[in-house]
Amino acid sequence: MALRTQAKTRRAPEVALADAPVDAEVPVATTKVAKAARPAREGYAREKAPREAAAAGAAPTPAFVIEDGTSSRRDARVYVGDCRDVLRGLMPEIKGKVDLVFADPPFNWNRAYDKWDDAMPDDEYLRFTYDWLDLCHEALRPGGAMWVNIPDDWAAEIVVHMKAKRWTRLVNWCVWHYRFGQNLTERFINSKVHALYFVKGEGVGGPELGPRTWNADEVLEMSDRAAIYGDRRTQSKKDGMPPGLRVPMDVWYGPFWGRIQGNNKERRAQHDNQLPEVYLERVVRSTSNAGDLVMDPFLGSGTTGVVAHALGRRFIGVEFSKDNAKRAYGRIKDGPVRALGQQRGMSSAIHPKRATLKIETGDE
Repeated sequence: MALRTQAKTRRAPEVALADAPVDAEVPVATTKVAKAARPAREGYAREKAPREAAAAGAAPTPAFVIEDGTSSRRDARVYVGDCRDVLRGLMPEIKGKVDLVFADPPFNWNRAYDKWDDAMPDDEYLRFTYDWLDLCHEALRPGGAMWVNIPDDWAAEIVVHMKAKRWTRLVNWCVWHYRFGQNLTERFINSKVHALYFVKGEGVGGPELGPRTWNADEVLEMSDRAAIYGDRRTQSKKDGMPPGLRVPMDVWYGPFWGRIQGNNKERRAQHDNQLPEVYLERVVRSTSNAGDLVMDPFLGSGTTGVVAHALGRRFIGVEFSKDNAKRAYGRIKDGPVRALGQQRGMSSAIHPKRATLKIETGDE
């Protein structure tokens, strides 16, 4: 059965947020919790004061919070700890209510992720992976979107796990392509990571599948026919898209889409696996709406929280490292480094322009 799509139009109210003094850190119990918040608008944002460690079974306490000054709703929460423990503790509140999950988990490549063990035996890593996938799915609303950023090593296992459970529909198997892979001589150089896009349903394409949020208009790019060949036919499209524009292809690349390293102005110290803001902007804009609840179980440097908060989404993030969580929180308050919205209408064409598109204005 085809997916039912829905382009929701609700918009979150404009709120005022500003920074207030930062308090001490929240003590972490046996469950470790840490995550980010959003960039400050006008109003107030504050770090949660210390609380006593929650008793067993109690809901986890956020380490950092940015609040909506117009209501009691908390705009962004960052928890510190193992996401499996945190999500289990939050489940009575978030079960079936999260609109979008974006997960960029550790790849088990023995990288330096503060205190996290990134060199598990394969079977242990897969158990860990299936655990957090199950919890994220449980938190998603019917029709909610789930994106997983993952390398070749584990992409197939994740897709098979999701399909075997008949949990979700795989809408797209996208690829984030970058031109600065690690140099190798014994095989082809890695230059991509998979961006797996699932939608939750009780059966694959079954009648229980909820309405899917799909905001194609917010992420359109210039078609190659318009950008390279100047084809006037692109100005009278019959697919409902604006003249000269198309939905992006499933291989993502272009200006500002590269790995965040070196002197890239988005780069944050002490984090070597940071995603570009344009990547998260495409995900958040296309598969959620303002006011929706976005969740990232592996907050890392905080890019998901930065973009989600800046675009008016509510946000829950979880980070294992207390220090990373604090840095991500600060980054979310500061907001995006690059202005959002600049990617719409740009061309990702590889070949040079061969003809200039001449648009008739009707004036002689």
